[in-house]
Amino acid sequence: MSFTNSVPVPRAPFQGIRATDRSCRLTRLSWGAGPCFLDALPITQCGGVRSLPAVGGEGTGMAGNSTESGRSVTSKITSILMTFTEGSAHSLTEIARLAGLPVSTTHRLTSELASWRLLERTDAGNYRVGLPLRMIGAGGATPPTVTERAPWVLEDLAAATRSRARLGVLAGLDVAYIEKLPGHRPVSSFCRAATLPVAPTALGRALLAFSGSEIVDAVLAAGLRPYTPYTITSPDRLRRALTVTRLTRVAVIRWEFEAGVSGVAMPVFGPGGDVVAAIELAVADLGRDLQPVTAALSVASRSLSRELATEPRRRISAVPSPTHA
Repeated sequence: MSFTNSVPVPRAPFQGIRATDRSCRLTRLSWGAGPCFLDALPITQCGGVRSLPAVGGEGTGMAGNSTESGRSVTSKITSILMTFTEGSAHSLTEIARLAGLPVSTTHRLTSELASWRLLERTDAGNYRVGLPLRMIGAGGATPPTVTERAPWVLEDLAAATRSRARLGVLAGLDVAYIEKLPGHRPVSSFCRAATLPVAPTALGRALLAFSGSEIVDAVLAAGLRPYTPYTITSPDRLRRALTVTRLTRVAVIRWEFEAGVSGVAMPVFGPGGDVVAAIELAVADLGRDLQPVTAALSVASRSLSRELATEPRRRISAVPSPTHA
């Protein structure tokens, strides 16, 4: 397909191609959350756009769908990031005011920056600079927390094993978790809705095995719900399974929470040797995949434990506040 001056324009995965004077605009089909890149400038998968260079001379289109002539996507993103030189955290409206951008444009770009963790949401719903930019600015001098480091670990695990990877922390008698599915979608975020039961999941058992006896007793007192015909519902059997996990440092479940899906998890330890999280991989065939999955989990959990051991000992929040819209 082509138009002005026979310049070719790719068909898929773009739509909404139109010619205005000597420029054209391409809009990405909306099927995901992360950005793709064309000529090093983003066209987001949630409908963001950019103008292509004019064909045959200077064009009249405005880059990045801007209402201000000559203001590119790069300029807008730079102005958003520069607002954090005037304070450590800002609301969406403050960022829009300081950057000189419409609130709608600011919302789209800050959401995209947050999806790549260049910005983070605070408990109050404001934005602050994310871990990658802090590491660039500080030379990595400040050790990351488990919740900050977890997405990177899950991305590596999911890419290496091509399996669903999860990291979970105890949240009362449940497990709050984030996950990375195979493919290009970003790691999910902690939120109050993303929880799993402790007893029938590998994540939960890896955490429970190294938790205090009062937590184990509370889980048993609440009852063991049968999610599938394979779920352990006997308190004695669960205690034996936890003993095996403590000895091997590996929790293995077979079809106990999801029919046809097994799980393997290993604990992550923080300062003082306390369990702070667990990492899990989904497994289709335990007989075939248990050994390679365990090897990958061992590397990931031990590496993360070593990083966290350098932190000052402190309480790690189990469930960050849910992400604000």
